[in-house]
Amino acid sequence: MDIAVSNTSPLLYLHRIGGLGWLASLFREVWVPHAVVSELEAGRQRGYDVPEVAEYAWIKQVNPTYTPQEWLSLELGPGELSAMALALEHREHVILLDDLLARKIAQAAGLEVWGTLRVLLEAKEQGLIAQVAPYVDALSRAGMWLSDNIRDRILKLAGEAR
Repeated sequence: MDIAVSNTSPLLYLHRIGGLGWLASLFREVWVPHAVVSELEAGRQRGYDVPEVAEYAWIKQVNPTYTPQEWLSLELGPGELSAMALALEHREHVILLDDLLARKIAQAAGLEVWGTLRVLLEAKEQGLIAQVAPYVDALSRAGMWLSDNIRDRILKLAGEAR
């Protein structure tokens, strides 16, 4: 893969499970708009464990030139809106999103959407990790909500079904 555009949550969750560096192996660059950097900085100021984007040379801050006005009325955060707008301007890039509404809108717009769980599957496929299950459990402990059904589907896709 070449470049991914990321929203806040994939960066946050991958950081918390020690997997943020996998993105550097899966993509040449990861682009984040200023709104995503601002959300991470706001979390850091509130005492949350968040990545410092400037520490990663392969994460580039890139802003969209335009945000579709019809999206502004949706219940999406500034990071999601900016990341989706940037991905629309660069349709050849993957967009990293976890929020269900944002994912549906991005898919309806014809974008290739990966979530944090897809990153885990790709990391295993590329030999970056041996098993997905420990990281799925770590994501749950890190605050990502995962239903039993989603967990079971991911483990089945990873060839680790119980």
